[in-house]
Amino acid sequence: MAKSSYHHGDLHAALIAEGLRLLAARDAEDLSLREVARGVGVSATAVYRHFPDKSALMAALAARGLDMLSQVQHAAYDAAGGGVAGFNATGAAYVRFALLHTALFRLIFANPPTGKRVELADSPDNAMRFLMENAARLAPPGMEPRIFALQSWSLAHGLAMLIIDGQLHVDDKTIDAVIDAHMMAVSDERKSG
Repeated sequence: MAKSSYHHGDLHAALIAEGLRLLAARDAEDLSLREVARGVGVSATAVYRHFPDKSALMAALAARGLDMLSQVQHAAYDAAGGGVAGFNATGAAYVRFALLHTALFRLIFANPPTGKRVELADSPDNAMRFLMENAARLAPPGMEPRIFALQSWSLAHGLAMLIIDGQLHVDDKTIDAVIDAHMMAVSDERKSG
């Protein structure tokens, strides 16, 4: 695929797009500002006007990745018709996003969007707010929505990491079954509670 030189427009967005393209083929540690600049067709000096260092670019890429994850999860929720099925679909979408965009996924969680750890309910990102909204609606009786959100997120994140790290080799059907089993247990708790 031939790259065209950057001539005008939104250099900031072009640099992020190029960084995302490069992350599809390598880990974030192997990405350099010079390489991103070269890919866009500008000098490395031009990059520094938008990103003073590599960590600033990595934070911008992580924030964009988190937005992408949120969009994928919202689309999965809507496609499944919302409710429990939608919640399950967001968990499976989370795992599939991690498998499809592994370097970006790792980068997202190495670079919290605010630069510091925040409580789930105070999270500034759409993906976490969406999780908390669903947890508030679907938590079993007697369980704090925050705890239910942590439990659900841990399940999806743990499954994703086990697959990424080569500890598990599972197909899409198994991903769905693992996520669905979590909500079946919650549903059973609701019936007995």
